[in-house]
Amino acid sequence: MANFPIPTREDVSAPNQTIFDTLTKQLGFVPNLYATYAHSDNALGNYLALSGAKTSLSTKEKEVVNLAVSQANECAYCLAAHTAIGKMNGFSEEQILELREGRASFDAKLDALARFARQTTLRRGKPSQDIIDALLAAGYNRENLVDAVVLIGEKTISNYLHGVTQVDIDFPAAVELEGVTA
Repeated sequence: MANFPIPTREDVSAPNQTIFDTLTKQLGFVPNLYATYAHSDNALGNYLALSGAKTSLSTKEKEVVNLAVSQANECAYCLAAHTAIGKMNGFSEEQILELREGRASFDAKLDALARFARQTTLRRGKPSQDIIDALLAAGYNRENLVDAVVLIGEKTISNYLHGVTQVDIDFPAAVELEGVTA
């Protein structure tokens, strides 16, 4: 759906206005995709609670999952946002491109996580036993595995919302990957 309306602060409920104010203080603006959640009186707060919930994964590990999942789901908005966030978390442009492909030659543990995230996404929650075994052998435990699945679901929600609405991307565009398909 082209031109899905992006609500402004004045267009949303009082609870969402409070969230908009907080986002503006934290980020300097309300990202278009977050604003789109505010078409619902509950979705923005629910999504932010899920995305900000405690997890056993580090910030860098979360970005590994976010990048692999967003590429697998072909979400240009989330790829743009998480490329910027990945850089803020110390990943180079080359590393980000690898993570989007579902691999990390620069770190064996992150490689297992990226492969798990990509295959779990592509196979609709049914990764191969080899991928699960590799994740556990790399040093992740069952808690990490469960938290990774929750993160895959959380990121898929945003990927799908952008896929449905096609709101304008308000982050620098991520480069296209050549030869990588979902």
